[in-house]
Amino acid sequence: MKYAFFPGCSLQSTTKEYEESAKAISKVLNIELVEISDWNCCGAIDVVYAVKPLYATVLATRNLALAERMHMDLVTPCSGCYFTLASTDKILKEDQETKTKVDEALRSVGTNYGGTVKVRHFADVVLSDVGLQRIKENVKVQLKNLKVASYYGCLMVRPPKICNFDNAEHPTRLDDLAEALGASKIDYYGKTRCCGASLGFTDEEIMIEMSKDILVSAKDAGANCIVTACSMCHLSLDARQKEIESHFNVKIDLPVLHFPQLIGLAFGIEPRQLGLNRNCVSPKKILPLAVS
Repeated sequence: MKYAFFPGCSLQSTTKEYEESAKAISKVLNIELVEISDWNCCGAIDVVYAVKPLYATVLATRNLALAERMHMDLVTPCSGCYFTLASTDKILKEDQETKTKVDEALRSVGTNYGGTVKVRHFADVVLSDVGLQRIKENVKVQLKNLKVASYYGCLMVRPPKICNFDNAEHPTRLDDLAEALGASKIDYYGKTRCCGASLGFTDEEIMIEMSKDILVSAKDAGANCIVTACSMCHLSLDARQKEIESHFNVKIDLPVLHFPQLIGLAFGIEPRQLGLNRNCVSPKKILPLAVS
């Protein structure tokens, strides 16, 4: 299974552990991720889209054009990149005026996009093309003592006309994955609530309160870790967790894992190979719970 791999900015900077763990489990599952040569930012940054929406669309389309030359599905682990690239493809198919402007911009740099690329989330590749059965066959460590709160966030599942990973209101695929790895799934209030990541640019106070509500609801429901599939959500819940605790005078101390890190633990991959040493909230306390 071979895919045109779009890591996006965050996977090669603030959430490098997401890329490390994705590549680590891909080796086990025979997924070949061929990085798109000369890719650029997808334009998902809200500031870019708010000020120059056409610029953001052109940025995204250039990546689609590069992937099109590879004749493979474009796969990205970042939910923000997934939404941006998938929605751009939809816009180009439905808005001729925008497409004309984008085509003109691309011609100026010697390329074009024919509209043939399928944009997919890495989680969909793992769960659909590989499947739970093959994942189970590679489990070496049953995660039976882990109580996992799957966090879906916004951009994997909404809007359903663009994002078809799972049911928009009641997603279950990450919960099913946790159970396939031997863990217990935790149902909780915040699993599909917005973490407020994009508000970090404009209203930080609201953003950290939104993230706090998700973390506290997962903790209160009995979770001993959260699992995400979004770089920005992970930053909000993991990197900002100490700040949230200090600001609201609460104790949370809830490790937040990227979903490939959870899979990698079940596969018996060394924690450092999964980038777990890079997580801000230390996962050390849950590692003994992953027993063979």
